[in-house]
Parts: sequence; structure tokens; C-alpha cells
Amino acid sequence: MTEPVQFSLFEITDPTPPSGDTYAQIPLNPEVPIPAGTYADLAALNAHCQVCQRCGLAATRTHVVVSRGNPRATLMIIGEGPGQAEDEQGRPFVGKAGQLLDKILASVNLDSEQDAYICNIVKCRPPGNRVPEPAEAAACLPYLLEQIRLVDPKIILLAGATAVRGLLQESQGITKIRGQWFEWQGRWCMPIFHPAYLLRNSSREPGSPKWLTWQDIQAVRDRLRQIESQA
Repeated sequence: MTEPVQFSLFEITDPTPPSGDTYAQIPLNPEVPIPAGTYADLAALNAHCQVCQRCGLAATRTHVVVSRGNPRATLMIIGEGPGQAEDEQGRPFVGKAGQLLDKILASVNLDSEQDAYICNIVKCRPPGNRVPEPAEAAACLPYLLEQIRLVDPKIILLAGATAVRGLLQESQGITKIRGQWFEWQGRWCMPIFHPAYLLRNSSREPGSPKWLTWQDIQAVRDRLRQIESQA
């Protein structure tokens, strides 16, 4: 199986974005990358995502799930993919896991709609909420990279192993690297446990996943404050 290509946000081959019927020329073959700089803004990206057919997930989706939150936020949160609630509503992290994510952010006085931009590795629900296949993640990666370029966050939270693999190409387990800072293309990235995992592990004892996530989100808040104080 061909490994997904890691694109650069800064290698823009053609700064003039397509318009109108030109979108029909954007490659449907998932092995052909969408060039960096294709989209002039997030509205244009969203419009193309709505009609995307770059992988088989398009055949079973109800809605394309692009993002929610503040497109000018310093913080971006990337999850795995839409679940049933997200597929029905067309917004990421709106089910039980999303409600827990909102509470985690609120615990350090961050609002999910004002202080974060939230998206996923893939924008269509995998059947049965299975993990996205590598080819599906690779097909959607150019959209994600364009979202990062257009939002320009300073901190990226990677919720779960799929998000870590999809962006950082990091194969270590989430339990080994959660809470660590990674520098990626001039941005700070931190892997954290996915909220869905925390729902299955309710203990709050020291060393438990929820306790560790509390430590992680405090570190994120502190770095956000540091960055904002330097702005």
C-alpha cells in the first residue's frame, strides 16, 4: 500500500484559486494531491467538500462534516472523523464525545465556539464509526492542510491516535506521546486522548486518562496565554 504523501502548507504552486467550473478540474483521484493554495478562503473549501467524491465514504454520508468554531482561533482541534450525530447534523464533535470536549475546554475557561476551530482527519462518516482507512485519510488530507493554512492556528490538539497518524505521520501509541509538544511546520501540536476514549474510562484517579487529560488541557491553556501575551 502506498504511504500517504506529507504535503507542505507552504509549497503553493499556484496562488490563484480556481473558481466556478474550475472546481470540476480538481482531481477526484485520491492519489493526486490538491495543490496547497487552491482555496482563497474557508467558504470555498467548504463548498468543494460538499461535493467531494475523492473516496468511497462519499457514497454513505448524510452530510459532509467540515468544521465548527472560530476560523480565526489560535487553537485548532483535530479529531478522527464524524460519528452518527455529526453525520446527521453536519458539524464535528456534537455527540457525547463532543459534549465532553466542550466541558474539557470549559474547565480551563475556553469556549469551543469562540476559542477553537474544530475539524477531523476525514470529513465523512466511516460506516459503523470504524477507524478511517489510510487511503481515506490520505484523500482528505489536502483539505485539512488547507484548513490549517487558512485558519493559521498556533496550537493544534490532536485528539486520538488517528489524528496523530494523519497529521504527524507518528506511529507511536497515544498513551506514550499524549501530553508532549511536537513542533510541526512552525506550530505546536499536542496529542491528547480522544474524548470518546475518556467516556469509556470514567475514573478520575491520579494517572487515569481523565486525570492526564486535565494536566494536558492546563498545559495547553498556559501555552495559549503565553502566545497571546506575546502577540
